[in-house]
Parts: sequence; structure tokens; C-alpha cells
Amino acid sequence: MPELTLPSPYGKLTLTEVDSQISALRWGGFGDASTPALLKAAQQLSEFFAGQRQVFALPIAFRPGLLGKVMQAMCAIPYGQTRTYGDLARVLGVSAQAIGQACGANPIPIIVPCHRILGANGLGGYSGGGGIETKVELLKLEGAAGLLI
Repeated sequence: MPELTLPSPYGKLTLTEVDSQISALRWGGFGDASTPALLKAAQQLSEFFAGQRQVFALPIAFRPGLLGKVMQAMCAIPYGQTRTYGDLARVLGVSAQAIGQACGANPIPIIVPCHRILGANGLGGYSGGGGIETKVELLKLEGAAGLLI
């Protein structure tokens, strides 16, 4: 599987591609592949971090089952807005705990914006590099910081 590592304000990120679709984003790693899908994803991430992009237009390898449905629901949340685990649970007809587990299993954080999902009475968790601090920074980047006060 081709991989490409790029710098970000949150540390090194490595993108993975399967069948010309973005299948993973993880912190750390090393990859130097230069496929069209990986280069496009790296460019769009750079634009996002610079405040020049609000919507990713990439081929995403959504997982099957509930995880894929949750990933698609996360992608539908507009830039700068948030939803709760309960909000998504009601839409998808599952428990808020199931949504939380799917968010924690999201293989493509940032691009599939699990950072936009909050607990009913707090931030909830974040499994990406840097943990909850990174979630807060991503929400600030999107102008959703007012929700944190």
C-alpha cells in the first residue's frame, strides 16, 4: 500500500492509499510514495491547515458496516460545526456508545472529521496524535472554539 508522510502543525502525518482511495491517516510513520491520490490528499491537508480549505474532495475508502456509516455521517458535518455522539446515534439508530467506538476507530482522522463529534457535556475523546489537545486545536482552526468556552 502506498504511503506518503507530510509535516503538519500537529506532527508528521502519514497517508495510506488503497485502490486509488485514501484509506488511512496516522500520526508518525514514513512514506514517500507520490501517487495522484496521495499527492492530492497532501495538498488538500496543507490547504486545510492554512485555513484555505473547508471541504475535502478526495476519494475515501469508507469501511463497511456501522463504521462506514458513521464515517459518512462525520463527513456530512459542515466545517466549523459540531454534533454530539447522541446526535449521530439518533440519526443512525444506534447507541451513543457505538458512535463513540466508531469515532475512536476512524482510520482517517482530520479528513473524516471525528474531531467535530462532542460528548453531551464535554469534548469527548480523541484517538488522534496528541489526544484531546489536538481535538481542541482542530476545533479552534475551524472556528468552533466558542463551543469550548
